Amino acid sequence: MTPAPHTNAGAGATPPSPSPRQAPPASRRLAASFNAGNLGVAVGFGVTAAVIFSPIFVSFPVLLGRTLFLALMLLLTFVAAQHLVPDRWLPRWLPRWLFTMLAVAVAAPCGTFVVYLASVGGDLSLFLGSEPRIRGFVMLASTGLVLGLIITLTAQVREREARARTLALEFELERSRLERQALDARLALLTAQIEPHFLFNTLANVQALVESGSPRAAPVLQSLVAYLRAAMPRLNEGAATLGRELALVRAYLELMAMRMPDRLRHAIQADPALDAEPFPALALLTLVENAVRHGVDPSERGATIEVGARRDAGSGALHLWVADSGPGLSEHAAPGTGLANLRERLKGVYGERARLELSENAPGGGLRAEIVIRPA
Repeated sequence: MTPAPHTNAGAGATPPSPSPRQAPPASRRLAASFNAGNLGVAVGFGVTAAVIFSPIFVSFPVLLGRTLFLALMLLLTFVAAQHLVPDRWLPRWLPRWLFTMLAVAVAAPCGTFVVYLASVGGDLSLFLGSEPRIRGFVMLASTGLVLGLIITLTAQVREREARARTLALEFELERSRLERQALDARLALLTAQIEPHFLFNTLANVQALVESGSPRAAPVLQSLVAYLRAAMPRLNEGAATLGRELALVRAYLELMAMRMPDRLRHAIQADPALDAEPFPALALLTLVENAVRHGVDPSERGATIEVGARRDAGSGALHLWVADSGPGLSEHAAPGTGLANLRERLKGVYGERARLELSENAPGGGLRAEIVIRPA
C-alpha cells in the first residue's frame, strides 16, 4: 500500500474519502514542503555534522558549507521523491515510502561526491589521489546516509500521522453533516406527527358540537375554517418565529373559547420585542392544546389558561410558559405524543440549552408547563 499523501493519482480510481478533492499542483506541494520546520531540520543536520567532524577537518567554514549543501540536497531529494514523482511512474511492487528511502540513500553519497569534485575543480585524479579527501568523503557520505535515512523515516511517520489526522477530521465533518441531515429529517417527521395530532383533536371537538346539536357548532366551524386558512400556509415554513406561534396560539384559544365560553378563560402576556425570535413551529401550541385537554375539559368549573413569554434580564434565557388552573399535576394524564415529540424537537433544535418543565401552578392549583432556552 502506497503511503504517499496523494494516492491514486492518474490511476482512474476514486478515493473513498467523504469529500474527495483534487491534489494541489506540484509547485504548491513543493513550496509547502520547504517550510520553516523542514529547512530547520536540514540546517540543524548540516551544523551538527560540521561540529562533529570539525576536529578532523582543517577548515570549519569549508566543512560547514559542505554539510549544509549535502543537507539541502537530501531535503530536495526527499521532497521530490515524496511529492513530485507521480504514482504512475512507480512500479506496483515499489511502495512510495521505500522509493523515498532509496532515493535519499542514493543522494547521500552522490551529493557528497559532487561536493568533493567541486572542491578540486572537477579534476577526478586530484580527488582519487588524495587519501584525506577520500577519507573525508567516506565519513560525510556515511553520516549523510545514516542521518538522512533516520530523518526520512521520521518524516514519513509524521506525514502518515498528519494524513491520518486530516482524514479523521474529514470523516468527522462528514459525520456531522450526515447527523444534521438526519436531525432535519427527524424534526420534519416529528412536525408531521404534531400537525395532524392537533388538527384531528380540533375536528373531533367540532364533531361533538354537531352531534349534540349545539347552536354553537356553526360559529365554531366557521372559526375553525378561518383558523386553518391562517395556519396552514405557516405549518411548513422554515423561518418560524415566536410572533407567528403566538398568533396561532391566540387563534386557537379564541376557537376553544367559542366551543366552551363558560369554562375557558385565557390571557396572553408576551413581550412584543420577542416576536422576531426564531422558535419551532407548533411548539407552544402543543402546550396550549395539552392545557385545554387536561386542564379545562376535565374540570366542571372550567379553567383559566395563561400564556406568557419573556427574556430574563440577567441570564438572557428565554422563558415561555402555559399555565392552567385545572385539576393539577397529579390528575393529569401521562404525557403523550405531543409532549414527547416536543421534548425531542427542543433537543434537536437547541440541544442541552433547552428544557421543558412541568410543575404545580401555585397558588390557584393547576399545571404550569415552561420552556426555558438558554442563550448560545
